[in-house]
Amino acid sequence: DAVPDITNNQVLVITTAPNLGTEDIEQFVTYQVELAVANLPDVTEIRSVSRFGLSVVTIVFKDDAGTYLPRQLVSEALAEVKEKIPEGFGEPFMAPISTGLGEIYQYTLEVQPGYDTVYDDMELRTMQEWIVKRQMAMLPGVVEVNSFGGRGKQYEVSVNPDKLRSMGLTIADVFEALEKNNQNTGGAYIEKNFQANFIRGEGLMRSFDDVRNTLVANINGQPVFIRDVAEVKFGSFVRYGAFTKDGKGEAVGGIVMMLKGENSNDVINNVKERVALIQKSLPKGVVIKPFLDRSKLIKSTTSTVAENLGMGALIVIFILVIFLGNLRGGLIVASTIPLALLFAFIMMNFFGVWANLMSLGALDFGILVDGAVIIVESMIFYLHRKELIGTKLPTDKRNEIAYNSASKMMNSAFFGQLIILIVFIPVLALQGVEGKMFIPMAQTFGFAVLGVVILCLTYIPMMAASFLRPPKTDKKSFGDKVIGKLENIYNPVIDWALNKSKIVISIALVLLIAGGFLFSRMGAEFIPKLDEGDFAFQAFLKPGTSLSEVKKASTRLEQIVMENFPDEIESIQSRIGVADLPMDPMPMDIADIFVILKPKSEWTKAESKAELVEKVKKAVSILPGINYEFTQPVEMRFNELLTGIREDVAIKLYGDDLDILANKAEEISKLISGIRGVGGIKAEATRGLPQITVQYDRNKLGRYDLNINELNTIVETAFSGGVAGSIYEGERMFDLVVRLDEAHRTSIDDIRNLYVNLPDGNQIPLKEVAEISYKPGPMQIGRDNTNRRTYVGINVEDRDVKTLVHEIQETLDEKLELPTGYYIRYGGAFENLERASKRLGMVVPLALALIFMLVFFAVKSFKQTMMIYVAVPFAAVGGVFSLYLRDMPFSISAGVGFIVLFGVAVLNGLVLISGFNELKAEGKLHINDIIKKGSIRRIRPILLTASTDILGFLPMAVSMSAGAEVQRPLATVVIGGMLTSTLLTLVVLPILYRWVESGRKMKTPKLSTAVVSILFIVGSLSFTNTTQAQDTTFT
Repeated sequence: DAVPDITNNQVLVITTAPNLGTEDIEQFVTYQVELAVANLPDVTEIRSVSRFGLSVVTIVFKDDAGTYLPRQLVSEALAEVKEKIPEGFGEPFMAPISTGLGEIYQYTLEVQPGYDTVYDDMELRTMQEWIVKRQMAMLPGVVEVNSFGGRGKQYEVSVNPDKLRSMGLTIADVFEALEKNNQNTGGAYIEKNFQANFIRGEGLMRSFDDVRNTLVANINGQPVFIRDVAEVKFGSFVRYGAFTKDGKGEAVGGIVMMLKGENSNDVINNVKERVALIQKSLPKGVVIKPFLDRSKLIKSTTSTVAENLGMGALIVIFILVIFLGNLRGGLIVASTIPLALLFAFIMMNFFGVWANLMSLGALDFGILVDGAVIIVESMIFYLHRKELIGTKLPTDKRNEIAYNSASKMMNSAFFGQLIILIVFIPVLALQGVEGKMFIPMAQTFGFAVLGVVILCLTYIPMMAASFLRPPKTDKKSFGDKVIGKLENIYNPVIDWALNKSKIVISIALVLLIAGGFLFSRMGAEFIPKLDEGDFAFQAFLKPGTSLSEVKKASTRLEQIVMENFPDEIESIQSRIGVADLPMDPMPMDIADIFVILKPKSEWTKAESKAELVEKVKKAVSILPGINYEFTQPVEMRFNELLTGIREDVAIKLYGDDLDILANKAEEISKLISGIRGVGGIKAEATRGLPQITVQYDRNKLGRYDLNINELNTIVETAFSGGVAGSIYEGERMFDLVVRLDEAHRTSIDDIRNLYVNLPDGNQIPLKEVAEISYKPGPMQIGRDNTNRRTYVGINVEDRDVKTLVHEIQETLDEKLELPTGYYIRYGGAFENLERASKRLGMVVPLALALIFMLVFFAVKSFKQTMMIYVAVPFAAVGGVFSLYLRDMPFSISAGVGFIVLFGVAVLNGLVLISGFNELKAEGKLHINDIIKKGSIRRIRPILLTASTDILGFLPMAVSMSAGAEVQRPLATVVIGGMLTSTLLTLVVLPILYRWVESGRKMKTPKLSTAVVSILFIVGSLSFTNTTQAQDTTFT
């Protein structure tokens, strides 16, 4: 897929009761469902939305609970709930097993020019339900096809109340007559002529005439048929959603939803193949046209990964060949790249790690080849000795040289690679969204490094012994000349540094302090936004706006956008309210608008997507009474599924009284509206639903001997429509619905004048026994963990999340007063950032402690370990400076970059100190000579590893392709950190080495390998226990 699926492990319970008010839905349905599932094992969060006619409860389980066990537990709980919910109040059911990445393919059924008058939206919707949707069944990986737009076909008995009243009948009589006269039966069989003749009673209605000729009553010997009191025609169900496209009005389409855990690319290919087959079965003039196809995003992000990895590999190979000064040596080192990748892919397949932007995007071939570089460079250096130049070495001698070189350098190489593996432990300890995003990256990198370790122990020495030869002459190669010049430059630098050691250390400390100060002032965000290519936005109309008005507004909006940007926009479509399966509980006054863009090469009115979005904002702002929020298709769905909120940051307000919650939410919106970085504010619409209330007078009901149940049924049937049965057209089944004709369903007076039968045979209007009036009700009621809440959603623009939320907190703490029992919590991206930061704050020190132990194993000196460890803060300084210079806030992506950086920075220090120790062990040189000779000797491997690390990440750091936004901070941190840590290694570390080795012996306990081993094991165990404890605390 393009990105990891970050949706948490959730089960959606949906209940539709089209005729229930918001508060009734909450009381009789939502609350009952929440109560039943609250104590299920592994439940971490319960949230819900109750709207007129709809309840959606989201139950979030721990990720390790699996997919099917939670659904079984919820299913068992729902069996009890169904008994508690009153009859007619809906029946809860579970949504399909899908996720935020589940909406992989969205399409419309379009009528070609010349057929516009042949097919209307009802016929298109029928094709969608009975041709397209049915043929998508049994497709591997597809769990549901959700239909939207168009009028769903019904057989409607449109009753004239005046005719009913004149005959002394009510709508209940019509309903009862249809219900009793639409059925088949069987009468077993009769044996005749040695055969069994089966008996079948045919009473199902098959046509309009069958319905029209159904008897309602017999009055004074005169039959009254349906045709005498009603018109029979095609009608449609009461809709709570619609779909418009390209400014041409109503359209019909569907969303293909993928089964959780399936391969997106494979499923989309299967869908496309099936669509091609379905197209052949559609009538002439109707075509299936996709408008959101996930394979495009997958293609663009994978091409970004391939481009960055390819460029990185080429740069690394070029640097290797040039700086090693040996083509064969360079190619031997470079050959570890495909072999390590192959090993990583095998392990990814074995452990079920998905290949996507995050898992493959952070691979740096420069880091991967560090160990091989050190070993091969050591052997090349040995082969360039004067006594070997021009000689032809026998195989045994080459094997011996390869063995000695590998053995000598494997200490540094092996421990360096082990350190890089260790630094990924904090990443593996991440949880939630950040864990799902970065753990695959850590696993993939770890697999590749593990492959390299195996190659360095086996493959590299064997290839070096087989293919490397002493040079024929002492003529220097281009690489040798470059290294020679660098050595000539470095020689006076190291002399000056050793002579002016206090100045050098002072400068280093100033840089360290400056870096710390900059980091403390730096903003923070959770994860940089991935550019999906297309964009989406939501249009918010006045709460309670009718569906027909929203359709008009969305059509006009689409026309404005298409007229103003014909070269930039391929298509624009608006999804209003809820689809057929209401997984997204959106009201009718909100539209999700998807803008599909043409290739940038065709654009004429904008240079970038950001500029285009701004211009679209300006163009649509001329429509009065509509507010907008701009986002991206997948991002919008992820935000909503993860937190129940579509915006970047949510200010959640908890309390009991809906009016207080609504008033305080409006107050919060006003208080924060002027804060810089607040791109869009949306207070949840919780009140203002236009509602006609029928309040029964129980005394009058008693006087007329009426009951509420019968009256409610009459009201429901008259206006919403009562389903009296079904009519079959072959295999297709359509509801037979009874309701008042359209002329008598337009005003409050039609409800007041609805006549009901009395037990004595007389009739009275409904207004005689009930007060019928306009009373606004709640739009929706949101709940978190069984508590009522509302929220103010904020989209962040041109500012990091952390500083924005802190300013909002300060403003609200100072100016907002809340009643007793009401409180605020912050959610969305800020909640994720805080959780991830706390997690990293706990596990990073543990990883650094483990690295310290590994370095000690390598150099076997506490003092030298401390020296090498100085590389960590100096590398961090470079990372901070590089983020500052590129105007990037700290993010979890950058945090992972720092983790990688710490491991790589320590490796170079380890190589240099190991070189010093070798010369010191010979006992022939003074400490200054050891430092100078050792530094000059190790400048090639240090610069090689540093330059390959830096240049390997360079394509990611500068890439502007789709998906590079997430990689950029990580690469920036590593590049900046490697620059400063390399300077530290070559300039500051020699000074520290001289101070420590030539100064007075420090009284430090001599730690044996056994003691350190014990400490290492204890540290590892404590890390494991901490991780488990935190799992319990934070989930």
